Amino acid sequence: MGLLDILLGRTKPVAPDLDQLFALPSAAITLEAAASFTPTGRGAVCFATVEGAAFEQTHREVQALLDADADRDGPPVELRRDDFGYSWLVSERTPDQLPQLVNDLHAVNSSMEVNGFGPQLLCSLAGFQDSEGRSLALVYLYKRGSFYPFAPLPGEAQRRDNSLELRVKAALTNDLRIEQDLNRWFPLWGAPGL
Repeated sequence: MGLLDILLGRTKPVAPDLDQLFALPSAAITLEAAASFTPTGRGAVCFATVEGAAFEQTHREVQALLDADADRDGPPVELRRDDFGYSWLVSERTPDQLPQLVNDLHAVNSSMEVNGFGPQLLCSLAGFQDSEGRSLALVYLYKRGSFYPFAPLPGEAQRRDNSLELRVKAALTNDLRIEQDLNRWFPLWGAPGL
């Protein structure tokens, strides 16, 4: 970044750091102690919808890579589309397999990036739930290299539990690189994997 960029207020985008995902298992311990949320075993990678043979080849590579895991029941990663036109590669594990789920998310992101689909990557999420059935996602923003909590309230209305999100932010500030700009805490209504 040069002096002219500084004077004109331009900033250099944060480079994605997929290794940040590996902090999720230790953050899960803190999250359980601070807010009684435990992993669901579900996670997903969201990206702008891509069509064509190159993406199909990448999807097959991801499936083959994750198929080698003998601890899994069912398909390794399922492709889903949401109501907003985004695509999700969803991984499901047992709740005690958060490290393996993180490996899945990392592998999907890395494969997409290596095959030229990095600009389409938006976010990854890992799902959590408490004993009352409330849902929470820890969302990794690919282009920001940071996490934020998303806590949708149950029911038909699209509302979120802002106070829970702020409590989780405070609890995990030493475990994860938390996104400080609250305007970037986008709601992920109906996200597969949540």
